[in-house]
Amino acid sequence: MTKRVSRRIFLRGLGGACVAAPFLGSIAGRAAKAQPATPPRRLIVMYTHYGCITTRFFPKKSHGPLTAADLEPTTLKHLTPYVDKLLMPRGIRAMNEWTLDLKRGQGNDPHTQVNGSYFTCHPVTPNSDDPFSFNQATKFNAKPTGPSLDHVIARQVSPGGEPLYMRVGNFRAVPQEAISYSAPETLYSGLGAPAEILARLTGLFSDPLPSPDTYQAVRGKSIIDIVRDDLDTLARVDMSQADRNKLEAWKALLDETVRTVASAQCNTSVATALGVTQENVDLASTPRSFDEDVLMRRISDSMDGADVYSNLAVLAAACNANPVIFLKYPGNYVFRGLGLTLESAGLANRTGDGSDVGPCVPGVIDMLLKIDDYYARKFAYLVEQLNRIDEGDGTLLDNSAAVWFQDASDGCARNLNNLPIVQVGSAGGYFKTGWAVNVEDGSPDLTTGNSEFSCVDGAPDEANSLSQSTGTDPSLANAPINKYYCNLMNALGVKAGADGFPAPGGSAPVTHFGMYDRTEDFVGGGINPPTIHDPGEFTALKASS
Repeated sequence: MTKRVSRRIFLRGLGGACVAAPFLGSIAGRAAKAQPATPPRRLIVMYTHYGCITTRFFPKKSHGPLTAADLEPTTLKHLTPYVDKLLMPRGIRAMNEWTLDLKRGQGNDPHTQVNGSYFTCHPVTPNSDDPFSFNQATKFNAKPTGPSLDHVIARQVSPGGEPLYMRVGNFRAVPQEAISYSAPETLYSGLGAPAEILARLTGLFSDPLPSPDTYQAVRGKSIIDIVRDDLDTLARVDMSQADRNKLEAWKALLDETVRTVASAQCNTSVATALGVTQENVDLASTPRSFDEDVLMRRISDSMDGADVYSNLAVLAAACNANPVIFLKYPGNYVFRGLGLTLESAGLANRTGDGSDVGPCVPGVIDMLLKIDDYYARKFAYLVEQLNRIDEGDGTLLDNSAAVWFQDASDGCARNLNNLPIVQVGSAGGYFKTGWAVNVEDGSPDLTTGNSEFSCVDGAPDEANSLSQSTGTDPSLANAPINKYYCNLMNALGVKAGADGFPAPGGSAPVTHFGMYDRTEDFVGGGINPPTIHDPGEFTALKASS
């Protein structure tokens, strides 16, 4: 097995001129000066469906500094190494909740309207006032009347004005679970096949992808490690004392400057360290079959198919190819790799199928916790990879906001208040980190919900999604998600017009987003005047607060 990155890859990947800098005078200085003084800020979103077991997801502390001990008993235990970089915005509600009596949203569908409105904060059309209608247009094909957050941000900060939107597992985009819309009623499919995603990035490369052996040799090393290995080899070459002094000075300079240089690199050294090899990409791009668990297909001893998408996201961020990156996991899915045989939507209902009321599946809470744990591990993996690449005075993670959004709070109740949102990274110091922040009222003991109200040992052997008894009381945790989106937009440098809405060419901070910021206003599907009742961002989430 190859023990190091090949000399050809190393020289071409880093640029021979930079390696030779001790012997070529001012090249090192020019290379460092060519980098931006302030690294760019990125938004990297992971989106999953059907909520979670909230009673195990949330730390007990809803407001205040977080420690590893706070995370250990929870689903988020995999993030303990990054607790100092973690931010948990608590008390937030998403828009357009589906309810039996049309009190808090449209009557289209518990999935169609929730997903369509999640990042748009617009109602979907055509509207339905019948929560139990199976009308093809309103239940399955309704689309929001405005663009989604990824496109609104990308119009101002991304090449070509488009986000890098990836469908993890390459499942088709359908309105019932779609979240990305480039314009009103215009579904954006993005990219699904890893090979297609990689092709967009390797156009920036100057050399081919590394072999699997090369990847295994450097797996777990940072970009600094890869460079330093080659410099150490060079140091063993017979040379004059003057040249040796220059080499030692260059090695010292590496420690000071490589953080800045690394972010500008878009080459096989970065790809290799992330495991983005042609073999891994090809395996993850294999057309799926009905008896194959595509998310969890083993790619190597340390990755599965979903990780390949995360690695591509990190590579895109490291290449500065796009600062707006969304990873959307599929909706209804059978996690055979976890030993499960029922679809995730049916498990979320607790009945094992599409029934809203019925007997609980035996052991269903444990099954759902397995899925929650899988997603938490995927998010932790994404965070780890971002944290491996040094940039500026910190890491790529520090200059990003990596956010895990879920479409609902509890998957049985389908409630949108008390959302489980996790952010890691401060976006270049914009956000407070190491904290849970209850943006609604600052109380440290906000409820963790009622996910274990039914279907657990000793509880009634009956599930009832329509009662919403496993969710959170609708009077609690209702701070509008629009305000958090304003935080994210301002962190990435998006500007607004005089009305506070994001607008290309604007010069003001963003204070408004969407059509409505109260779920009650969505009833009727756009018949109420467009109103943002609580403009601005959550100042409590900012580092300066």
